[in-house]
Parts: sequence; structure tokens; C-alpha cells
Amino acid sequence: MSPSIWQILIVVALIMLLFGAGKLPRIMGDMAEGIKSFKRGMRDEDESVPSPKSDKAPGPKDTLN
Repeated sequence: MSPSIWQILIVVALIMLLFGAGKLPRIMGDMAEGIKSFKRGMRDEDESVPSPKSDKAPGPKDTLN
């Protein structure tokens, strides 16, 4: 069951009352910065893990020659 437009408007109104219109852009900016930091950390982690091709162990074809 999806929320109706009235339920969405009530939730938005409550958020505006709790946080105020001035704080909302700052909160969204902080959330965006957190997401960017998370993505940057994931990318750095992927670069630090060696790929399987670089740690190639000799296979059966390499030992026969």
C-alpha cells in the first residue's frame, strides 16, 4: 500500500516544523557530503585490494613448460 498525497504532505509539514526551513538545506548538504565520503572510501578500498591477475599463482600450464 503506497502512501497517499495527504500523508506525504503531512510528513513534509512535520519535518518542516521540527527542523525549520533554514536547517533543511544544511541537513541535506551534510547527508550528501556523507554519501560522497562513503563512495570515496569504497573506491579507495577497492584500489588497495590487489586484483587476482596481479597475484597470479602458477597454474598447471605454467608448470609443464
